Amino acid sequence: MRPKLILIIALLMALVACDSGGATTTTGAEAPETTSASTSDTEATETTASSPDETSAPDETGGEEAEADWFAACGERIVIQTDWFPQAEHAAAYQLAGIGGEIDASAGIYSNEIGDTGVTLEIRAGGPFQGFQPDVSLIYQNPEIDLGFVDQDDAVQNFGNFPVVGVVSVMNKTPLMLMWDPATYDFEEFSDIGESDATVLYFEGSEGYIDYLVSIGALREDQLDGSYDGSPARFVAEPVVQQGFVTNEVYRYENVISEWMKPVDYFLVHDSGFEIYPQLYAARPEKIEERRECFELLVPALQQAQVDYFNDPEPLNRELVRIVEALDSFWELSEELNAEAHRLSLELGLVQNSPDGTLGSYDLERAQRVIDLLVPLFEGSENFDPTVTADQIVTNEFIDPSISLDS
Repeated sequence: MRPKLILIIALLMALVACDSGGATTTTGAEAPETTSASTSDTEATETTASSPDETSAPDETGGEEAEADWFAACGERIVIQTDWFPQAEHAAAYQLAGIGGEIDASAGIYSNEIGDTGVTLEIRAGGPFQGFQPDVSLIYQNPEIDLGFVDQDDAVQNFGNFPVVGVVSVMNKTPLMLMWDPATYDFEEFSDIGESDATVLYFEGSEGYIDYLVSIGALREDQLDGSYDGSPARFVAEPVVQQGFVTNEVYRYENVISEWMKPVDYFLVHDSGFEIYPQLYAARPEKIEERRECFELLVPALQQAQVDYFNDPEPLNRELVRIVEALDSFWELSEELNAEAHRLSLELGLVQNSPDGTLGSYDLERAQRVIDLLVPLFEGSENFDPTVTADQIVTNEFIDPSISLDS
């Protein structure tokens, strides 16, 4: 299989920019016209909460002393770069920012003060708002980004030239899945797909798990089609197996996409043995050194924000819909979809405590098992370092072990 060409090109562009551009920073590519608010310059720049009841999250940092600590440690702003439009998988970041924040629709930015700390949390949407570049690339292009969303396999593949370190993982399993029409196929295990005549549609550039499934005989090279673009057209018209996210596509196909509106079945990629940590809140190693005092406050706050969301999801579910509607793009979200993502995240263990009983901590043995799986798959990849180890990719340094879903 080919390496992640889009990621490699983007990273090389970042290197060229660093070599020639000095210390200037950027905020990523502008959103295309289809993703920006089009009513007026004022509306496109900033949308605020319409109700006085939509206030920011309460201050849970411990009063004036903690408030001073946050500002002294973090300064005026913390920047988190997500990998897509706002959705339930990003709950921890948006929950920490709180309800009623400001929306820059043209840039896909949501910002709000963290409690009463005096520190603004700026959350940047990915996808079209950043030219569909992966977060590893954006982290290296934009030094102001404190944390970006990086899947473990991406972190491993690019560690040689673009190292990032995950400081917290509030999702324990990837929601990535392969889905199909149960009226057409009766798959009981992954190898059944490889023994079928089904075409497997996936996004070009997401080959890590595809390479793995081929390597274990679950898929065949000759049935792969990397032309999937997110449209349901092929799935509706043809008997295919398609990449998706269990927290998104299952509900959409069964309840929203009018051309389908019937059951789908799926396998979680995690259950094949590809047990990556998804959406690492990751930073450049030098950023960790530079912002160590801030991360000591920020990481436990993200842990607690995830717990708070899963204990009471409805306020943020509504807020995420408000943000997406303000972005005025092709992307759609509903409270019902968010509620289903919340339910499935708990039911399927996508969000759960680690074996040590902590939400957000890393099991280094598991992380190393994943690296051992990835080494033969990424050999020859331009940015890969085969000597990489789990403790170089993830750290529990900033984790508060007292925080769990039960707390």
